[in-house]
Amino acid sequence: MTLSKDPLNLIITGVGGQGNVLASQLIGRALVRENFYVTIGETYGASQRGGAVMSHLRISRQSQHSPLIPEGQADIVVALEPVEALRVIGQYGNPSVSAVVNSRPIYPTAVTVGDAEYPSFEKIQETIRDLAKKAWFVDATEIALALGSPIFTNIIMVGALVGTDLLPLSQRAFEEIIKESSPGAQLSDNLKAFRRGLEKTQGI
Repeated sequence: MTLSKDPLNLIITGVGGQGNVLASQLIGRALVRENFYVTIGETYGASQRGGAVMSHLRISRQSQHSPLIPEGQADIVVALEPVEALRVIGQYGNPSVSAVVNSRPIYPTAVTVGDAEYPSFEKIQETIRDLAKKAWFVDATEIALALGSPIFTNIIMVGALVGTDLLPLSQRAFEEIIKESSPGAQLSDNLKAFRRGLEKTQGI
């Protein structure tokens, strides 16, 4: 499989505790297995749980690249939280960026105590569609809860990303990594979560 550009710059963003670091590691392993060079850099907000977390993945057929993506040069943004999608696209996006966004918000403390206002999801959608070349919105948290736990959200979002064909990564290749990485009791659930995400974007 070939890259649409080299390096291909992917950011996975969310808040602490959503599992985006694990998602980036699994994607990186799958791409390395397909003979790509992958460099991963992580950035954290004020606190690991509840603060902003970003994983930068730089994917190349040619060589390793510096771990952090320059501002304005992301090709793909995967957001486990919608306002984080806005923040990251605003800083790292450009007119050709693609976005895959989980629709369920996580309200920061300032919003829950009434000191700040969280924008409506409709407004977030409208703004992301204006800023991105293409955008997919996935009810990943709702799907995860239907599967029994919100911890599946990150794997569902990886499935949605693979379904878009934005990455040079097949369903089979990623499922092999899930099989290697999941303890026996979790394997079936993780595969189911990945496939549910895949269905949400595949062929769209």
